[in-house]
Amino acid sequence: MEGLLELSASDFFCSAPASTSPKGTRAAISLERLSLDEKSLSGEPRPPPIRTLESTKSTDCGELMSLSQASTKGIQTPVSDSHPMMADAWENLRRSLVYFRGKPVGTIAASDSNEEALNYNQVFVRDFVPSALAFLMNEEPEIVKNFLLKTLYLQGWEKRIDCFTLGEGVMPASFKVLHDPVRNAETLIADFGESAIGRVAPVDSGFWWIILLRAYTKSTGDYALAEMPEIQRGMRLILSLCLSEGFDTFPTLLCADGCSMIDRRMAIYGYPIEIQALFFFALSCARKLLKPEGAGKEFIERIDKRMHALSYHMRSYFWLDFQQLNNIYRYKTEEYSHTAVNKFNVIPDSIPDWVFDFMPMRGGYFIGNVSPARMDFRWFCLGNCVAILSSLATPEQASAIMDLLEERWQDLIGEMPLKISYPALEGHDWRIVTGCDPKNTRWSYHNGGSWPVLLWLLTGACIKSGRPQIARRAIELVEQRLSKDGWPEYYDGKMGRYVGKQARKLQTWSISGYLVAKMMLEDPSHLGMISLEEDRKIMKPRLTRSVSWTC
Repeated sequence: MEGLLELSASDFFCSAPASTSPKGTRAAISLERLSLDEKSLSGEPRPPPIRTLESTKSTDCGELMSLSQASTKGIQTPVSDSHPMMADAWENLRRSLVYFRGKPVGTIAASDSNEEALNYNQVFVRDFVPSALAFLMNEEPEIVKNFLLKTLYLQGWEKRIDCFTLGEGVMPASFKVLHDPVRNAETLIADFGESAIGRVAPVDSGFWWIILLRAYTKSTGDYALAEMPEIQRGMRLILSLCLSEGFDTFPTLLCADGCSMIDRRMAIYGYPIEIQALFFFALSCARKLLKPEGAGKEFIERIDKRMHALSYHMRSYFWLDFQQLNNIYRYKTEEYSHTAVNKFNVIPDSIPDWVFDFMPMRGGYFIGNVSPARMDFRWFCLGNCVAILSSLATPEQASAIMDLLEERWQDLIGEMPLKISYPALEGHDWRIVTGCDPKNTRWSYHNGGSWPVLLWLLTGACIKSGRPQIARRAIELVEQRLSKDGWPEYYDGKMGRYVGKQARKLQTWSISGYLVAKMMLEDPSHLGMISLEEDRKIMKPRLTRSVSWTC
């Protein structure tokens, strides 16, 4: 039977026709879960198994996003004395809540009633992370627990695109709640990439799920959730996808374009910094959450080996500062054997002119991509911030990234934080790389647009690096406009001065990103949820002589 979930032999699924949506990888795969009984995960007695499979198409059901119009009686919303935006942010965040069978399970992407909903009325895994952190910091963990369990259920679905079945461990990009008014029943519909633009599976969803599970455990002390057999199995399924052996000669993870937050064609195919940093972060979190027995022991050993190789590779080959740029500029090409300095055969003439002016004497960053004969020198904010939070970046590299932000404030921060990427692709490069994408025009959306949601990642990275004043300055810029502009998704322009031409208002992660940044700055102890220190036992394992080593 299609879609059988191994958590319980009595839990059944069926499929329904797919719906389409233009928001990157965010679309609804038409798989309908008919009975999501969380009691199978909580250890409570289960009712008799449901044996009847419904075959009603999703288009026959009235769509219901069960938002937070239910009473929030008894919930204390913190109001910061530092800025009135906090109260407005909390009010809008609560309005974005999605309920399934009476329980909150996430927040929708945007609540803009002036625009067609499309798939912005769904709960996205990556989008929900800052919302989840805000609720954890406000001591409201139940919604996060519900979200983790519901997405774990969805992981168990069979995921098919045409005649090809995706890996068992793939997590959904998003899900939404449907209400059948005839039967008075609610069901979930998830997207695994089947209806997405380009049909790309969300590589980052599984990583964010593991990272959020660790944040929940760290915040609540509820280790029982992570130790559940179903949760342990869910982590192992995700890890199996990215730790499998193949033809790769690098420890980095090979990805398609559009597989992460940048979910449209932007030439991030290959080994994008965002995925590599999240990969490292998820491995670190999984190592702390996996039980060191049975299958868990084997995975911990594989994680240790991969983390050591990945950290060396990223710190050595993705890192760029003034000295390294000068070294690459002087590279010789066509080198052969293990003594080669230019190991990826990068042609120095391929270095773009803007890098020489952009790179200050003091500062550095992890570049966007490294693969044979190719280096993407663009700056990507999310990957660099996650590298700091996960300790993929050394303390010296973290400090250099902070130096770069200060030295290139107008370029990377501007009037509205923060640039998702820099610089923008223009002219011929834009036409070739994006395929003339009308949404990713220069200094817009993923092509050099400014995204307020990145504020929480910047703040965490700044606090961990001992430079909170950088985050405070960025937050002050956000507080001048973000709420007045209606909490838009992104801003356009080289300085981030204009509300994005297709930006949705009341974008939930713009709201929650501000809340998390503000709460972390006011109480830095919250950083512990999303920050890891380097495990030197993993990074510096016992060295053994290679079989190819000679005196």
